Amino acid sequence: MYDTFSAFGNILSCKIAQDEKGQSKGYGFVHFETEESANNSIDKVNGKLLNEKKVYVGRFISRKEREKELGEKAKLFTNVYVKNFGEDLTEEALRDMFEKYGPITSHRVMTKEGKSRGFGFVAFESPEAAERAVQELNNKELADGKMLYVGRAQKKNERQMELKRRCEQPKMERLTRYHGVNLYVKNLDDTIDDERLRKEFTPYGTITSANVMLDEGRSKGFGFVCFSAPDEATKAVTEMNGRVVGSKPLYVALAQRKEERKSHLASQYIQRVNSLRMQHIGQVYQQSGSYFMPTITQPQRFYGPQVAPIRTAPRWSASAQIRPNAGNQNVAANAPTGGYPAIAAAHVANNQYRQAGNVRGAKRQTRAPNYKFTQSMSNLYLAQPVAQQTVIVKGQEPLTASMLAAAQPAEQKQMLGERLFPLIEQMYPTLAGKITGMLLEIDNSELLHMLEHKESLTAKAEAEAVLQAHHKTSAQPN
Repeated sequence: MYDTFSAFGNILSCKIAQDEKGQSKGYGFVHFETEESANNSIDKVNGKLLNEKKVYVGRFISRKEREKELGEKAKLFTNVYVKNFGEDLTEEALRDMFEKYGPITSHRVMTKEGKSRGFGFVAFESPEAAERAVQELNNKELADGKMLYVGRAQKKNERQMELKRRCEQPKMERLTRYHGVNLYVKNLDDTIDDERLRKEFTPYGTITSANVMLDEGRSKGFGFVCFSAPDEATKAVTEMNGRVVGSKPLYVALAQRKEERKSHLASQYIQRVNSLRMQHIGQVYQQSGSYFMPTITQPQRFYGPQVAPIRTAPRWSASAQIRPNAGNQNVAANAPTGGYPAIAAAHVANNQYRQAGNVRGAKRQTRAPNYKFTQSMSNLYLAQPVAQQTVIVKGQEPLTASMLAAAQPAEQKQMLGERLFPLIEQMYPTLAGKITGMLLEIDNSELLHMLEHKESLTAKAEAEAVLQAHHKTSAQPN
């Protein structure tokens, strides 16, 4: 079929209808990309012979559209289904019974191994004759006392839909009737029976039923109480949920359908799993902290000291510098070892230093232990979760701790450097590269803190600038 219709245009889908056994039902559907292609295929193929059979090709019309177009004619039928007539009724007797209502085109009693199966079909020439036969013969009593059933013959899918509707209708009526008034009560004491259950809930309204579920005469620990009005049931839930009856606290809630319970439990399970996953992969800062979740890594534009110098170098000095005096320890004493950047719980920024003497004389600041960023996030520092903070620098993509954690160790310093450099350049244009390189020796947690709190960054940058000026002055010959 695809080969036949593809000559008229691009086909989006092509399908032949099949039964349960995979056999063709003799019809199918072709969905063209354009209406013009569809119209051309109708003009060229409709009425032609395919595999020695004359085929019909036309526009697809849904059942609702067909019924709307046909109107009352869609409700007309000529084929009648007859059942419950026993094994004694022959095809001749069946014809004699129905032919007085109009001309019959065919009739048949369904048999198995030569014996009647108790049902058959009668096809009339006109819908009016079929309608008269149904009205006259349906529920007619036969000679053997059986009640004959006569109705419109239905296709299998119609019968299945009808049976499903009949089964669902009482269920829906029952749910509607008991909606908001039926309570589920669990954690019942073994001594509580129907009468005691009713007695406990009677003060809250009129009870239509109260049942404790049993298994071989023993309580299953739960039951149902049905009130006459929703407000009574709501009051009972409010008052009785958690109340101790017998020796156990009751759980009382509105009864739910099985499907609703499954959906609710599935939703709770997903939320619980997501919560546990967040706790497992999360790392929290004390001040600027956040949960760490791997995200898309930053573009690799800058590289730290541990990467081979084969790509574009950053605008700042990235090499580790060893300072001879103790005053420098306040800036770089905690640089990560082994070439891997580390991150620690954020701490208060250093005090501002106005002169070189203050920088040299500053005491080493007490710090929290360092923790490395790794892809597996195996070394976690757990604390109470706080809202995730984002570093935003004009002209740069917003940076979060989770984005930093997702990056390779070599890239983390570069991501921070990209955001530090333009800020420092505004304060110290000529020293921006050196100051940025020196600051990048600090662990990542403090760098994030400085990016989030500009006063801390200003203090650090000012201290480094004073230190650079002091070194320059000391290096000049006397």
